Amino acid sequence: MGVSTWARRRLLDPILALLKQGVTPERLALSLAFGIGLGILPVLGISTVLCTVAAVTLRLNLPAIQLVNYLVAPVQLVLIIPFVRLGEHLLGVPPQPITISEGFKLMEIGVIHAVVTLWDAIVHAMLGWIVVGPLFIYALYQLTKQPLRRAANKFAASRPAESAS
Repeated sequence: MGVSTWARRRLLDPILALLKQGVTPERLALSLAFGIGLGILPVLGISTVLCTVAAVTLRLNLPAIQLVNYLVAPVQLVLIIPFVRLGEHLLGVPPQPITISEGFKLMEIGVIHAVVTLWDAIVHAMLGWIVVGPLFIYALYQLTKQPLRRAANKFAASRPAESAS
């Protein structure tokens, strides 16, 4: 199975199914934006909880927000160090010598040990995300809203008209 087939079956088809079920394009766009934006949060293990809180609080589509949250997990790993570096830059502190593989080795010793050892890096990464994340979520919402409206309009146009009885 090719990447495009996988992406269509695992991402696009479920999103389109939600539109067919009546989820508004705006709500779906907001769900996708929050799922991706919170999914790249550079602290492992909290994005699922934050996505759930966002979905419940903002009345977003929980399956959609969690779907994209899980799909961006590899991107989250790739962005941890850039977020750390951005936070360090914003604070004007020298870069810490840290890698993702070193972080995983510390987690093998214990999560508490890893958090204590990496506390400065975690704070720097969160600061970096706080600067970028909300803008990223807003941009994603704006970028996905219109294509989802077009798709919803296509579905509405292709539905047979309800007969008046």
